[in-house]
This record gives sequence, structure tokens and C-alpha cells, in this order.
Amino acid sequence: MAIIVKNNEQIEFMRESNHIVANTHELLAKYIRAGITTKELDAIAEDYIRSRGAVPSFKGYKGSSTTGFPGSVCVSVNEEVIHGIPGLKKLKDGDIVSIDIGAFKNGYHGDAARTFKVGVVSAVRNRLIEVTQNCFFKAIEYAKAGRHLHEICAAVQDTAESAGFSVVRDFVGHGVGREMHEEPQIPNYKQAGRGPRLYKGMTLAIEPMVNEGTHEVVILKDHWTVVTRDRRCSAHYENTIAVTDGAADILSIR
Repeated sequence: MAIIVKNNEQIEFMRESNHIVANTHELLAKYIRAGITTKELDAIAEDYIRSRGAVPSFKGYKGSSTTGFPGSVCVSVNEEVIHGIPGLKKLKDGDIVSIDIGAFKNGYHGDAARTFKVGVVSAVRNRLIEVTQNCFFKAIEYAKAGRHLHEICAAVQDTAESAGFSVVRDFVGHGVGREMHEEPQIPNYKQAGRGPRLYKGMTLAIEPMVNEGTHEVVILKDHWTVVTRDRRCSAHYENTIAVTDGAADILSIR
């Protein structure tokens, strides 16, 4: 499948979807506290996304509203890396919670993830969150026309591993646009070749997934939730960006 380059009008449609995602993250941050359930966070997110004339990208993903992903957003706590299903689990002081949000409007998706702290967290969990965010911002230094995809991948791995953490290898970032997952795939580790050349108008969801311990993960029996094999914590930070001739245009930060 070819990489789809967007024109200015299409990027502006994507900016609107991504601003809805960014606003949803800001809204949820006000509610994240000990005692709230992941299902309650999901309901708050869905209500807001729909109030903006968008629909949650993840609801029913890989199926229908009854057979696909059951939540509107992914809520992953502590050792859960990605694709956590919202439910009756209550957040506790000291937890970290990764929330991945997608919104679809005007024919285009927005996609971004954040890891939040619940109350006061341990020093290592706080550092894990900071390093994961740093991985993204180091990576986008190379997200400009004329560079190659492998430079983004290498920057994520180098930043994470130099801090003593590991990067998930079984799941990757991706292109995004009319489809939630488009080409190219964007691993968070070094590639053998240079990968595709980057062109102005490419829209990419760059999403470091960084683990406190091993990079190895397993999928739980619910067929969705991905957890670290050693059950140590994981953090997730993602934004949708548009490649330009200069600095990356981060669509999912208002």
C-alpha cells in the first residue's frame, strides 16, 4: 500500500480532528484521580468527542460496535501497554494510566496518546513518563522533508535505552488520515535500511511505547489488552504530525 501525501486542505481537516483529541486529553486530565473507573473516563471522552460532531475512532474497531473494540478510548494502567479495555477497574494513588484517543470527523482521523499520573507516583514511574515524552520530541527532530524514516525510529530507541528503559517492538506507529492505520509503519527501534524518504504532506502518528523493564509483551485473554511480560510499568506518548520542509507540524497539540 502506498504512502498517502495530503494537501493543505486535507491537513486542516486532520487538524480539526486532532484538536478534538487534544481537547479530550485535557478534559480527562481533570478527572484522573484515585477512585474513578476506567469506564467512567471512557464515557466522559465519548460524550465530549460526540459533542464536537466527531465519532470515536476506536469504537468497534476491527468489527462493529458489538464485535470490535468495546471502548471509545483505550485506557491502560501500569503494566498495560496499549489497548486497555475500559471497565470497572478503579485508579489508585501511585498508578500511571495511558490513554489513547482517536476522533473521526470530516473524513479524517486524529490520534494521540498520553500517560497520566494518579496522585503521587514513584520516581521511576515519573521518569518513565518523562523519557517517553522525550522520545517523541527527539524523534520529530528528524520528521522533515528529505530525511528518512529510520532516523525517527533510531531516535526513539536511542533516547529510551540511554535512560535505561526499553522500547516495545511488537507494536508500531503508523501513517494516519482517512484510515486510522495507513502506511508507513513506524517502529520505535532501529531499522536495517533507511526506510521511506519523508515528503511534505505525509501525516504520521509517532508513538513511543516505553517499558520500565523488558521490551517483551503479551496479549491477554480478552484479545486486546497488551501487557509487559515482566509486569513492570509501561508509558505511551503519541501525536499526529504533518511533515513539512522545516519543523514538524504537531496536529494533536492545540
